[in-house]
Amino acid sequence: MTRATAFLAMAAFCAPCEAAAQPCKPHAFEGRGYTLCEAALDRFAIRLFWQKPDGGPYTYLSAVPRTDEHGGRLAFALNGGMFHPNYKPVGLYIENGRELVRANTRPGPGNFHLKPNGVFYIGEAEAGVMETGAFLRKKPKASFATQSGPMLVIDGKLHPRIAKAKASAKPRNGVCVRRNRTVVFAISDGGVPFDTFMRLFRDGLKCRSALFLDGGTAPALFVPGARSGNVLFGLGPMIAVYEKARR
Repeated sequence: MTRATAFLAMAAFCAPCEAAAQPCKPHAFEGRGYTLCEAALDRFAIRLFWQKPDGGPYTYLSAVPRTDEHGGRLAFALNGGMFHPNYKPVGLYIENGRELVRANTRPGPGNFHLKPNGVFYIGEAEAGVMETGAFLRKKPKASFATQSGPMLVIDGKLHPRIAKAKASAKPRNGVCVRRNRTVVFAISDGGVPFDTFMRLFRDGLKCRSALFLDGGTAPALFVPGARSGNVLFGLGPMIAVYEKARR
């Protein structure tokens, strides 16, 4: 049984978490399985978490608040970008309109520095994925933002360096924003090569821009009452998606 199948099986027997599980569904592309979690901005609020009020990291997805400041219930949460051993984000990190970590434009090793990298941001009534340089030039008004890398799709084209590489298959997660103001998160069900993951966003999801968030051992997804999101290691920045409270 795949993780996506197990997730659906648990959700089917969990009436209290039915609404929370609704945004996340299994998806297949080029013979590989994924969980897709969609968040239309008119129905969901997206937040980022890293440090608790006492300054310590949240570390685990199950520790993020179960309701937001408006009383909206947590629908799902996932790891939201790369981080140092002390859980500090590697690149730009904005939370509640405050820039807590500056943008990282330095060269270096690893996926984050496989440029172009990019920024996923959430504003008052919009969300987007932009290449880091473009984000810094245009300076969109972001309430929340996380920098990661590499970009997977750039203006409808695959990342040129990754497209030619033969990367090993690893668990991966990423994000894009559709024109109808719907944010789409994709979490692989097991290992997937980078080139296949890129095509998922460009060809399968029809995204013009997409960003790799993280990967490695097991990209984590937490759905209250349905999917624990437990991993053996801690996490740095986290993305939490809340159902907007009905007025």
